[in-house]
Amino acid sequence: MTISTAIRPTGGTIVRLTFWEKPLRTSLIILTLNEIDGVRALHDQIPFHRVDEVFAVDGGSTDGTREFFTERGIRIVEQPSRGRGEAFRIAYEAASTDAMIFFSPDGNEDPADIPTFVEYLTQGYDLVIASRMMKGAVNEEDVDVFRWRKWANQTFTLAANGVWNRSSEYVSDTINGYRGITKKAFAQLWPDSDGYTIEYQTSIRAMKARLRIKEFPTNEGERIGGQSYARSLPTGLRMLRTFGRELLLGLTSPDSRSS
Repeated sequence: MTISTAIRPTGGTIVRLTFWEKPLRTSLIILTLNEIDGVRALHDQIPFHRVDEVFAVDGGSTDGTREFFTERGIRIVEQPSRGRGEAFRIAYEAASTDAMIFFSPDGNEDPADIPTFVEYLTQGYDLVIASRMMKGAVNEEDVDVFRWRKWANQTFTLAANGVWNRSSEYVSDTINGYRGITKKAFAQLWPDSDGYTIEYQTSIRAMKARLRIKEFPTNEGERIGGQSYARSLPTGLRMLRTFGRELLLGLTSPDSRSS
């Protein structure tokens, strides 16, 4: 539960502050499909003590990922149908806390960022994104001459900001999946994308709803084993369709789902 207070300092501007009446509780959701190499390498680096609940949403791993979690007492929530978007919605239904942090143990996402998510969510932000694009961040393509995925990301991000962002803060990485969101905000936005467009859609709808969005710079590492299921061209086309669909839906957020 939150308490919002409007304060008018000398000078006339109203500043709205959000406080948690009781400590914010967070869930760390580990998203997996055959990521045994990554979970083995990263497990001991995850600050489990900084969150209140941990579980994995698994899409049917057959490489030992599930056994690895079971041996360490990490609950597994089944994902019967494929799609990253579906994994997010399953996590929402399974989480018993106030906020969710989505973590993919593939090497791209730094587990050392988890306390930062907790900090900003506790401060009252609705959506927190680990940005690979802002000053101080590292994108895995930064060492390449042609940074096709980074440039595509920046193009989609520019379009989303130009159409929907009415705040003074530019959102630099609307697509990165390493993010935290309150359950209240997720229910309000209720993103219905099935695949890797779920993050882009969530960012757009958060802008539409004028939710509090916070970014911080992250270091994107190299993938550890496994394989990526997000192929560049098909994913880019889906991003374009998502942008067009959100345009057709209008400038305001859709009807919320009851939390």
